[in-house]
Amino acid sequence: MSDFTLADHEYMTLALKLAKKGKFSSHPNPQVGCVIVFNNKIIGEGWHQNSGAPHAEINALMSATQSVVGATAYVTLEPCAHQGKTGPCCEALIKAAVKRVVVACEDPFEKTAGKGIAAMRSAGIEVSVGLFESEARTLNRGFFSRIERQKPFVCLKVAASIDGATAMNNGESQWITGEAARADVQKLRASSGAIMTGIGTVKSDNPALTVRDHNLVQQQPLRVLLDSQLQVSPQAKIFQENGYVRVFCINIKRRAMLEGPNVSIVQTKDDNNHVALHEVLYDLAQEGINDLLVEAGPILSGKMLSLGLIDELVIYQAPHIMGSEVKPMFQTSAWKSLADRQQLAIEDIRKIGQDFKITARPVDQ
Repeated sequence: MSDFTLADHEYMTLALKLAKKGKFSSHPNPQVGCVIVFNNKIIGEGWHQNSGAPHAEINALMSATQSVVGATAYVTLEPCAHQGKTGPCCEALIKAAVKRVVVACEDPFEKTAGKGIAAMRSAGIEVSVGLFESEARTLNRGFFSRIERQKPFVCLKVAASIDGATAMNNGESQWITGEAARADVQKLRASSGAIMTGIGTVKSDNPALTVRDHNLVQQQPLRVLLDSQLQVSPQAKIFQENGYVRVFCINIKRRAMLEGPNVSIVQTKDDNNHVALHEVLYDLAQEGINDLLVEAGPILSGKMLSLGLIDELVIYQAPHIMGSEVKPMFQTSAWKSLADRQQLAIEDIRKIGQDFKITARPVDQ
């Protein structure tokens, strides 16, 4: 039998809802929500809004309409136990003299990792852990991936026709999907710490890789380019927008021409004349990137899928047929039989305007 009451479920549900408000603004920090309750009455609410700003617990304490002594705090992630840009939240809850803290899941970050829970228990606070743990981990899947796997959560976005084409052979691809789907992509970008593409896409499409809806973000996601020979033009749109660009290569001869205050060049090992993708993901994790959105052509997309580096696919499929003179979603020359195919688990299908948005994850075979 669960140790959590129906009221506990209700208040933690609200805390998770509050946490989601930080979807576009909290990274690289996790999304966290907090609800403070006294005598079955909500007296304080808070969520983590921006990196460097007060955490959810502090915002909830500051919003309290009465004394929180003896109250219960519901928090979607273990209160931090270290001094960073802000002070330890576990100490703030101890000082506030709350009676009980309900935590959805432990924080995997080594400077907290159970220490916040232990500190509160040592101070005499009753701490209950595990209510909606799966939901809380899913909410911050990128944060958990970065800390536990040393790689961001990688989402591959593809726009294709109903017959699986992403462009004509001559490169024409604007626009395969409709306006509503393209607007939805802006939300995908805004919820990501970085957006990555390859030199082939830059040469053919010259994308800016920015969030065009400036109401969604205060700072543009990091733009990441894989360009093994540093062929990119300094005039490419990827360099012209506000924000930072990180270029991964194996040949750094043109480094001085591209590097600047907002552009960094990173050399990786040579992986058959390509950048080493595992190194790229590790480097991005060290830079604090939780969620990486990949918007690339069939070569890079196919290679990442083949190597098992994709955690989720988001496919926008348009209701038209483009025929035979086209580029596919994935180029996987090593796949020679049905046995090589990648099985997917469909997690969601919904209509966006006239297009369909399919969310799926690769299944290990």
